[in-house]
Amino acid sequence: MQLKKTLLIVSKVILGFLVFIAFYLAAGYCLSRITVDAEPDTKKEVAIYILTNGVHTDLVFPIKNEQYNWSEQVKFSNATAVDSSFNYLAMGWGDKGFYLETPEWSDLKFSVAFKAAFGLSTTAVHATYYKIMKESSSCKKIMISQEQYTRLVNYTVNSFKKDKDGFFMHIKTNANYGKTDAFYEANGSYSMLHTCNTWANEALKKSGQRACLWTPFDTGIFLKYK
Repeated sequence: MQLKKTLLIVSKVILGFLVFIAFYLAAGYCLSRITVDAEPDTKKEVAIYILTNGVHTDLVFPIKNEQYNWSEQVKFSNATAVDSSFNYLAMGWGDKGFYLETPEWSDLKFSVAFKAAFGLSTTAVHATYYKIMKESSSCKKIMISQEQYTRLVNYTVNSFKKDKDGFFMHIKTNANYGKTDAFYEANGSYSMLHTCNTWANEALKKSGQRACLWTPFDTGIFLKYK
C-alpha cells in the first residue's frame, strides 16, 4: 500500500512537470510571435546588430562613437588578443554557471541547470570583440537613432555590476571561449522566465525596436528581422 502511494505521488510529480514544460514551450512560442512594433518615424543614425549562435542572442555595438566608448569599461586588455583595430563589441547576459562551467552541452551539470532554471545563481555578461560584422541569417543589422542608442547603452550598462569606483567587474577566468572575449559580473537573476534572450529582447523594447512580447528563445527575436 505504501509503495502504491509513493508511486502515485511520483507519477503526479512527473506529470505536473511535463505539463509545466508543455505550457512553458507553448507560451514561449505564442508570446514570441506577438510583435511589439518599432517606434515610428525615427532617424537611422547608428548601426547595431543582433547576433545568435543558434541558442543565445548577443547585442552588438560600435566600440566607440560620439555617444559612448565601450573600451573605457570593457577594456581591450581583458581579452588576450584584442587591440584598437577591433570595431565592434558583442555582449550577452546570462547565467554565470552556464558561461563559466559549461563550455559544451555535454559538460552541463544538473546543479548548474537547476540553479539557472529557478534563479538561484549569479549572472555574468559575456563580451566579445569583432573587427567586422557580416550580415547573415544569424547576424542582423538594425539602424537606430542616437536617442534610441543612448537608451540601449543605458540598459546594457545597468546590466553590469560595478565596483566601488564605478568600473565593470572583470571576471578573471580560464573559461573564456577564445582570445577575443571576456566575462564580467552582472546584475539580475537568470531563470526560465528571464533568460539571455529575454534580456536581449527587453533591450530591443527599451530602445524602441521591433521585438517579441516575451520570449525565452532566440528564434522569436530573429523572426522579427527576417
